[in-house]
Amino acid sequence: MLHAHLPYVRHPEYDEFLEEDWLFEAIVETYLPLLEMLNGLADDGVPFQLTLSLTPPLCHMLRDPLLLQRFERYLDRALALARREIERTADDARLQEIARFYLERLTRSQESFHHRWQRDLVGAFAALQDRGVIEIITSAATHGFLPLMSAFPEAVRAQIFIARDQYREIFGRNPRGIWLPECAYTATLDKVLQEADLRWFVLDSHGLMFGNPRPRYAIYAPVFTPGGPAAFGRDRESSRQVWSAEEGYPGDPAYRDFYRDIGFDLPVEDLREFLPADGRRKFTGLKYHRITDRSGAKELYHREWALRAADSHAGHFMGARAAQIQHLRQNMNVPPIVVSPFDAELFGHWWFEGPEFLNLFIRKAAYDQDVFTFTTPSAYLAENDTHQLLAPSSSSWGHKGYWEVWLDDSNSWIYPHLHMAAKRMTELARQYWATDSVPPLHDRALRQLARELLLAQSSDWAFLMKTGTARSYATKRTKDHILRFTRLYDQLRARDIDEAFLANCEWRDNIFPTLDWRYYA
Repeated sequence: MLHAHLPYVRHPEYDEFLEEDWLFEAIVETYLPLLEMLNGLADDGVPFQLTLSLTPPLCHMLRDPLLLQRFERYLDRALALARREIERTADDARLQEIARFYLERLTRSQESFHHRWQRDLVGAFAALQDRGVIEIITSAATHGFLPLMSAFPEAVRAQIFIARDQYREIFGRNPRGIWLPECAYTATLDKVLQEADLRWFVLDSHGLMFGNPRPRYAIYAPVFTPGGPAAFGRDRESSRQVWSAEEGYPGDPAYRDFYRDIGFDLPVEDLREFLPADGRRKFTGLKYHRITDRSGAKELYHREWALRAADSHAGHFMGARAAQIQHLRQNMNVPPIVVSPFDAELFGHWWFEGPEFLNLFIRKAAYDQDVFTFTTPSAYLAENDTHQLLAPSSSSWGHKGYWEVWLDDSNSWIYPHLHMAAKRMTELARQYWATDSVPPLHDRALRQLARELLLAQSSDWAFLMKTGTARSYATKRTKDHILRFTRLYDQLRARDIDEAFLANCEWRDNIFPTLDWRYYA
């Protein structure tokens, strides 16, 4: 299971904005390679299934005309830099080989983006779902950390229902599963999911193991929650082998080093085609070194060595899963299921060879063993419809397993503001819902109020404050959304809406154009 998510970052008020690169890098290094890999498997008739969550902010950004235009500019600059690198490395055969690899890869990315996928990556993933090889699921509307909203159930409900509505608009069907942001669960969430007709979700392992009663089959069979939907447990053994840079495959010295980038190695003069006008250094995606020994100098990247390592690790992973599932079968009287969820951006962006590993693992597992097959949670539930009833424990997949990442000294200041905004949104929604008709300008203002609240609630901002990565940006985003919310709220209360200000807010934050604010009522 791959969880594809990025926070909503769109800044039309600037000609270019550094944090928008998060999306552009993920397109080039993760989403395009995954599409190529998945379509290759499907075209070759490889029997497999895979579950993919595409969060609402990511779907919106991947179809936003402004961001698509800026991605094309990003790709043009990357290609210009790659061509310059061919010239710069002419006297070094090894560097020249790596530079040509990047130029060919970027050229292929540009070609597939424009011609094969017609600039619509969401549609390309939807076509794979229509072919029956992947199941796409949703997430909360802006990836809000739902347990920390539980005092305001209307806010939780809006996060779930607005996401469901967007999924319907994009994919023409109802989502069957949901990726709970950060795998974070608390009691009563299952009832909201049931109301939205969402049939299953995933928890970290302790969310099931500390449930009441204890799960009979541990994390290797789903359970039904009191509210109705099924909960699947995340398998830590298989997860750790893949995501851990210390214990897992990505730390192998043959793989490409993520942090050693020419954007920080070369003189600024050699990077003019790629850097913004003010000359700020940033990642270019052109990285010439492999991980090597962490304590020593980095050695040059060998693509062939990396692919051999990926092949070896794929074979090892297949063998480990076969042994694991064979053991489970001998000790269970129901079919065991092993759920291995990962952030999609691990594959390609953080672990450059990740898509090749996935491709090789799926092909090996399809043809080189007969212990297990691929499935999705929806398919498993369709084939196995009787399960234990269990109340899961509050949990997340964050550090120490609960709320610590999203609620500590670095970010706790945001919650009084978010809670007050949720309370005010509910108050206004109920007030207007009770009226016979809502004036069009007030309806627009209510929709924008909901957008600003939803965007302020994104779990990404608290996470970035905690980790210290882009802390100032995350802080500013939270404050800006709350300030815009408060100003619009005051105007609605006074029945004196500044249409110019409202239009500016709609221009900046245009996510969920058909949002229904009545969910807060």
